[in-house]
Amino acid sequence: MKTDKTSSPADIKVDISRSKSAAVGSDHGISPGELREMEPAVLAAHKVLRRERREGTYGFYDLYKDKAAFKSVKQAAEHFAAFKYDNLVVLGIGGSALGITALHTALSEPYHNLMTRRRRKGLPRLFVMDNIDPDTFRAMMRVCPPEKTLYNVISKSGGTAETISQLMIVVAALEKKLGAKALKDHLVVTTSPKGKNAPKSLLHPVADAYGLHTFDIPLNVGGRFSVFSPVGMFPAAMLGMDLDAMQAGCAAMDKRCAKGSLMENPAYLRAVVHYLLDTRKGKTMSVMMPYADGLRDVADWYRQLWAESLGKRNDLDGNAVFVGQTPIKALGATDQHSQVQLYREGPNNKIFNIIEVRRFSRSLRIPEVLTSVRELGYLRGKTMNKLMAAELRGTLDALKSSARPVVRVTLPRLNAHSLAQLLYMLEVETAMAGRLYHVNTFDQPGVEEGKRIARRLMGGDG
Repeated sequence: MKTDKTSSPADIKVDISRSKSAAVGSDHGISPGELREMEPAVLAAHKVLRRERREGTYGFYDLYKDKAAFKSVKQAAEHFAAFKYDNLVVLGIGGSALGITALHTALSEPYHNLMTRRRRKGLPRLFVMDNIDPDTFRAMMRVCPPEKTLYNVISKSGGTAETISQLMIVVAALEKKLGAKALKDHLVVTTSPKGKNAPKSLLHPVADAYGLHTFDIPLNVGGRFSVFSPVGMFPAAMLGMDLDAMQAGCAAMDKRCAKGSLMENPAYLRAVVHYLLDTRKGKTMSVMMPYADGLRDVADWYRQLWAESLGKRNDLDGNAVFVGQTPIKALGATDQHSQVQLYREGPNNKIFNIIEVRRFSRSLRIPEVLTSVRELGYLRGKTMNKLMAAELRGTLDALKSSARPVVRVTLPRLNAHSLAQLLYMLEVETAMAGRLYHVNTFDQPGVEEGKRIARRLMGGDG
């Protein structure tokens, strides 16, 4: 069997050859027979997923097709850009924060927030407030004066305690500094839509009271699958990202993921490899290790997607199963010096997702200096790009020699089109993996219990 092939130079590539038994042995890798054995299950799951998509059970698949939502986001960004804010502050946690963080790290200039406004081409700095550490939040309020800041509060229910506590502090500061009438120019709400069949969001009366601009999160889209909704797209538009290229990237990957064939669908192929390595080879942990600083927060986004979707006590029939791989975030080449020792010589219970960028945006030559140190001759005159590629290949070969399975994902370049492909593929992969594990991919009962306990401790009704 062949691994996934792309039809365009702009498409990302998936290579599972280093996760096969021929590469790492039958105890740690997957045989061609095991892949063939999974084809009926994949086809059956594919039919269920396609039906659920048609019926609108889960809406993340078609977010990129929502022309009205994208038009609204772009128009709002153009409107608010006229205020020339210095800062954009996102108030949100979990899926409300991780998506835009991943997009910003990947697509904005490195050290964006440290640049002058001119170097940023007039774009605001971004601060994603994804926690309730009082020291951090107080410092942000000092760094981001209300009169120079646009706040985007994101909560589907409007009842997320962490986010709403942040909002209350922001509203108080805005009212004190600028007056209640000014809030409509400094605060944007992203929450569930209004309607007879929609649960009421606690953010609706806030938006009504102050006349705030509001974006809708579709009811059939959960937070960790919401990056291509206004949750991620409005901040992305404010930061000047290419939303059209993201839509095109999603469309390109959607076309590939529409196939029921295991070997022709990169998302399904990855899902099956992870499922088999977990359930048959004892690979209970999934390490994502990109070899590009711009992708480091994609690994963080993936951790929530994989953990919250698949870590379940009960299956769809109510049986106690306690399934799910533990996702781990790493970064190449940085974590070669902190984690690879464990990965190679510790427990052989991990699958490695190595993500690489074929061509970086720039090439950086290593000068021919320090000539008195003869041992550095192998570096002089080479490029940092070549060194990164060598470090990546060294890790791949070292993992192989230790019989550690690897799935390799290659982006031709890191841009809005390829990044959207990657995120879309990982979402579809997660949906398929949930069907293979026979669990509800789209709920998170373990998280909700902790929220109820915290609410009671704060004097709420729980």
